[in-house]
Order: sequence, then C-alpha cells, then structure tokens
Amino acid sequence: MQRVAVLGAGGAGKTELARVLSRRTGLPVVHLDRLFWREGWTPAPPEEFRSALDDAIAGERWIVDGNFLSAGDARFERADTVVFLDLPRLTCLVRVLRRAVRDRGRSRPDLPEGCREGVDWPFLKWIWRFPRDDRPRILDRLEQIPAEAVHLRSPADVRRYVASL
Repeated sequence: MQRVAVLGAGGAGKTELARVLSRRTGLPVVHLDRLFWREGWTPAPPEEFRSALDDAIAGERWIVDGNFLSAGDARFERADTVVFLDLPRLTCLVRVLRRAVRDRGRSRPDLPEGCREGVDWPFLKWIWRFPRDDRPRILDRLEQIPAEAVHLRSPADVRRYVASL
C-alpha cells in the first residue's frame, strides 16, 4: 500500500480514513478539496485542478482523498489500492449535518482558507443522489482497474478494515 485513492459520498469518512491510513503508513495525504476549491468555494479552473492532481500523484507514495470523477482516471491507474466508502446515504447525511453544526463558520484542515464549513442544498442533494449517480460509475471503475479494490459498506466495515492494517 503505497498509492491509495479514497472515494465516497460527502460524510462517508474519506478524510478521516485518509488521516488514519496516513498515521499508520506514513504516506502523505492529498485532499482533492484543497486542490479544487478556492476561497469562498470558488472552483479552480479545470486545467489547473487536473495539473495539480497530476503533480500530486506523480510521486510513488500518496493517499488521495476525494471523488471528483470528472478529473479522469490517472489516480485510479496509478493507485495500488482504491478504497470505496459506500456507506448508507442516511449515515452520510447525518455526519454532514453534525459536522456542519460542529464546525460552522470555520475552515477545516482539509479545505483551503476561506472555505468555511456549512451545508447547502446542492451538497445535500449530491449526497442523496450519490447512490444513483456516482456509485455505479465508481463500481464500474473498480472492476476495470488493476489496483486492489476495497469496498466498505458500513461504519463497522471501515473499523474492521482499519483494524486489519
């Protein structure tokens, strides 16, 4: 496990799992949200984001935390392990709402400065539609990549996976 991609809906626990994996392996974490978003939740230009992602995965050791399926397949092709946090949508929604209350108005370490924590309707809608819209595309990619695919479907699965490392 030297190059790891962690995927899942908002609130699935991607960032937390990436941090745990980093502590256990010493691998550096690349938060895609930090590459994609600018101050005030302004998206980076697509070519700038892809270039930053390409630079981040050029090395031999990394953990990439985030979805951004539109960024292409390079990280999946380079990864030796892809972890898909396929948690129930209600679990994800509750976690996002808790996080929004806990961190309201603050910037999290996995986000750029000026991106204050909060919840908006498009984000909640994305989480709700994730099983229909993004999940099938992720499952399809997992079948096509040479990397070890780890498909975790519950918080208990995640705990068992971490304990097994």
